[in-house]
Amino acid sequence: MAQVMFDERADQMAVSGEGPFRISCDKESLAGAVSQRACVFCGSRVVLYPIADALHLVHGPIGCAAYTWDIRGALSSGPQLHRLSFSTDLRETDVIFGGEKKLLAALDELIARHHPAAAFVYSTCIVGLIGDDLAAVCRQAEARHGIPVIPVMSEGFKGNKRAGYLAACQAMFKLVGTGDTSGISPQSVNLLGDFNLAGELWIIRGYLERMGVEVVANVTGDGRVADIRRAHGAGLNLVQCSGATMELAKMMEEAHGTPFKRVSYFGVEDMSQALYDVAEHFGDPEMMARTRALVKEELDRLYPQLMELRRDLEGRKAAIYVGGAFKAFSLVKSFRLLGMQTVLVGSQTGTEADYQELAAITDPGTIIVDDANPLELMHWLKEKGADVFVGGVKERPIAYKLGLGFCDHNHERKIALEGFSGMLSFAREIHRTVLSPVWNFVPRIGGRPS
Repeated sequence: MAQVMFDERADQMAVSGEGPFRISCDKESLAGAVSQRACVFCGSRVVLYPIADALHLVHGPIGCAAYTWDIRGALSSGPQLHRLSFSTDLRETDVIFGGEKKLLAALDELIARHHPAAAFVYSTCIVGLIGDDLAAVCRQAEARHGIPVIPVMSEGFKGNKRAGYLAACQAMFKLVGTGDTSGISPQSVNLLGDFNLAGELWIIRGYLERMGVEVVANVTGDGRVADIRRAHGAGLNLVQCSGATMELAKMMEEAHGTPFKRVSYFGVEDMSQALYDVAEHFGDPEMMARTRALVKEELDRLYPQLMELRRDLEGRKAAIYVGGAFKAFSLVKSFRLLGMQTVLVGSQTGTEADYQELAAITDPGTIIVDDANPLELMHWLKEKGADVFVGGVKERPIAYKLGLGFCDHNHERKIALEGFSGMLSFAREIHRTVLSPVWNFVPRIGGRPS
């Protein structure tokens, strides 16, 4: 069975160090393979959901709203409206006669009750099938209530999660450029692709403030509609989750001339480089001096603790399967800093360029995979003898069934892993799970001793 799966998906897998390769990463998920990749609706929902003062209304059956309710651990410093997952709860009669009247009534009621700064209305599979005119209803509601009411064309069957990211970017772009940019410093940035999981965005904002950089808009963690409307006034876009928000950065560059840089805030190397890139972009010698001092101060505090943990982790093997490939780059480097080898790395939404880069930074023999399924992941974890598996909520049972440690690096986590302090939290979690005495009482994969 495993071999059949491998044969059918051969062009979505590669082995590092075995010569040139191409990975087909824009394919639909294989029917029956139960891949880890989600649908278009889920992709758009997880990107837009952290905008905390907006109304999020799912136009479709209640199951879609239930599936994505509170789907990210995205914290807000103020409004909590984003945590209420509203739905039009389409039923059989709505499918027959249409759900437009029900949608308009829901918008009238919810806007009057919660007074949001904007409303996002998500179309689901059933809406695409019955043909409700989502855009027309949104225009009508916007005229009635005087706030942006934005349709998110996210019918699940249109593709995979990456298509949902594009739908979310197109929806947000309707807000960008509609706000007043007066008073924004030339040395300012927008933070794109950070969802403030466990308050991580506040850590990054703190670093930038110490450098003397103003943050205009968080897109979308702890996000505010007014900030997104004036985001075009920032001097630079910092794009972390490139899969989720890169299209928005490109749209803003074309329409408003806002340059962007790809960054990662995970791990010592990438976090430091991100700060240096910002200082270099603005060309301010004083800012660069402050940045160097900041990085030195943080590393002087961090490195002795990391080296102590490394003594126990040296030579261990790690496997990685995450949503966005940008995290995989930083994780490979972080494991190398801890003296660990990455034996498997994959993602749900990586691009051809992402996988080529992963091949370049991993050791020969590392398995590289796009859109894996549980059967494949279990096969490689056994074959490679991994000691710890880094993934999300769907990968956790795989690790525990095989008797190896697990680290949650997905959007449900409650521990901040970004920044210099986040690297220490990550190292401590890996240390605890790899060396936990619980593995003395369960079978380990391949019969290895714990």
